[in-house]
Amino acid sequence: MIPHLSERALVLAPHGRDAQVAAAILAEARIRSVASPSIEALVAGMAAGAGFAVVTEESLLEADLQPLSAWLEAQPEWSDFPFILVTRRGGIERNPGSARLLAVLGNVTFLERPFHPTTLVSLAQSALRGRRRQYEARARLAELHDSEQRFRAAVRAVQGVLWTNNAQGEMDGEQPAWANLTGQDAAAYRGLGWVNALHPDDVQPTLDAWHAAREERRMFKFEHRVRTREGGWLIFSVRAIPTFDRYGHIREWVGVHTDVTDQRATEQSLRELTATLEQRVIEESAAREDALAKLHEAQKLETIGQLTGGVAHDFNNLLMPITGTLDMLHRRVGDADPRAARLITGALQSAERAKILVQRLLGFARRQTLQTQPVELAHLLEGMHDLIKSSVGSTIMVRTDFPDNLPRVLADPHQLELAILNLCVNARDAMPGGGTLTIELARMDESSAGPEQHSPGGYVRMAVTDTGVGMDRETLARAVEPFFSTKETGRGTGLGLSMVHGLAGQLGGHFAIDSTPGVGTRVALWLPVTAGAPVALKRDAGRVPPPQRPLDLMLVDDEQLVREGTAAMLRELGHRVVEASSAGEALDKLREGLHVDLMVTDYKMPRMDGAEFARRLRASRPDLPVLLITGYSGDAEGTQGLTRLGKPFRQADIALAIEQLVHVQPTKEVGARAMR
Repeated sequence: MIPHLSERALVLAPHGRDAQVAAAILAEARIRSVASPSIEALVAGMAAGAGFAVVTEESLLEADLQPLSAWLEAQPEWSDFPFILVTRRGGIERNPGSARLLAVLGNVTFLERPFHPTTLVSLAQSALRGRRRQYEARARLAELHDSEQRFRAAVRAVQGVLWTNNAQGEMDGEQPAWANLTGQDAAAYRGLGWVNALHPDDVQPTLDAWHAAREERRMFKFEHRVRTREGGWLIFSVRAIPTFDRYGHIREWVGVHTDVTDQRATEQSLRELTATLEQRVIEESAAREDALAKLHEAQKLETIGQLTGGVAHDFNNLLMPITGTLDMLHRRVGDADPRAARLITGALQSAERAKILVQRLLGFARRQTLQTQPVELAHLLEGMHDLIKSSVGSTIMVRTDFPDNLPRVLADPHQLELAILNLCVNARDAMPGGGTLTIELARMDESSAGPEQHSPGGYVRMAVTDTGVGMDRETLARAVEPFFSTKETGRGTGLGLSMVHGLAGQLGGHFAIDSTPGVGTRVALWLPVTAGAPVALKRDAGRVPPPQRPLDLMLVDDEQLVREGTAAMLRELGHRVVEASSAGEALDKLREGLHVDLMVTDYKMPRMDGAEFARRLRASRPDLPVLLITGYSGDAEGTQGLTRLGKPFRQADIALAIEQLVHVQPTKEVGARAMR
């Protein structure tokens, strides 16, 4: 509709001067008018826009009113087009023929001729006011329509389910969205029947929340599960806003159910992921702390190893002349002077204990030189049975459990015997009133020793268990620390468990200890399995083998006391000895034409060590045997294939080493240790 046409007047008066008179009167009242020559022109003007129409009775009586009637019937609900009908005999009371026109026109005001101009103006202004109210109604309806469209669009945008309830929360009337969601018909959801579509666990909490919102006259917000028409359960967020009447009373509730099932599932996944991440952070932090602790322990072990390696070299050099001299004195005066023999024997035992102390320190630091070979562990333990029985005493029962067909393990049998004896003595000291000592062997798979060790062939686990006093948590945490001991002064060095722990790691195995106060202690060693053939163990009884023939020897050692003591032992064996204080001096003597059958040299010497000295000897005298004597117990590069004898040694040890090196070179591993 065109705005400037909406308040004009249409005049249908085709006969006489009625149209001109009416237009003049309306113009005087500032009402614009347009003459319509026919019914069709009138309908077209009404369609284009008009405020009212002035129509004469005679223009309608003989005309076809169908177009006019059709337009009036089709006008929108807000419109009731007003007519001023000019008649000769008034309204339907005095003019029955006008009744037909009233039925067609509907909203009609009658104006009888002759009329006063002010009457027409009054009727025209009244009709125009009515038409304006219709326009206002049209605007309100348009606003309502737009608002409804916006509301529906908003509901569709949030994919919600729209519904209404009365003030008491009861569902009335048609609720198509709710019915489509739940499958409930009007009879099922009427009143409070809608709660039957809720999860049973959510019904009462929903009603309680609803009543609280109603009492507090506020928006209702909740979340519950709804059974859909397909039979499944979905989670919905519910929001309902109350509407109020003019007295402030709640008239109804307008609510929306919004599906949040996927959102809640995502939130749950995020919570689980967060918990998982937190757990991973905790685990990673624990692993990092564990790694730092192990690194600290390894650094401490490396520091102790470096310290003990240096101490061992100097300490063994100090012990060497003491042990050698006491050994020779014992052989010379032992038979003639029993008292002197006892004193010398005690001194030798003290020197041996000092030697063992150094070996235990090196064992803890994993710096000792091992002669590993295949060992049948059950056979070794059976051979030690009497020694173990005598060591633990008669108040302790010794039980063993050795399965058949156990594989061989890779170990140094002498060091392993010492470790076993240490464990048994510790068990004895933990059972002062007697008890049971159990030694068990078992085959374990490759993953049993822990994450740091992996032996493709698996392990044999040896467990030594006592029924003694046990250890508390603090004591157990320090059990393998060097020099830590719970025994009274003089009954232990605190290096037994440390040595066993170090030996297990050096062999590529694993060490574990469990203890409960009042119950006992269990120490376990995992030793790696090997497929090699066992080697028969030869035990040195201390006998000095006589040399097959006297030899010409050169002895090289930068320590004068050690050199002189070793030379005295060799000369007493019948050999001829030339001494040198350095490798350079020894090479000079050889270049001057000195002939020797065997070279005996220290390893740790200034300017040129024993390895470099041996390499030069091989270049000039490849057939000359070399025996390395050293107080150093670590790995030494460049000495592969050289026979090694550790300080301090006794006369029998060096005598056996020389005989095997000169006369039985293919078996020089026996009795002396080959450098690795």
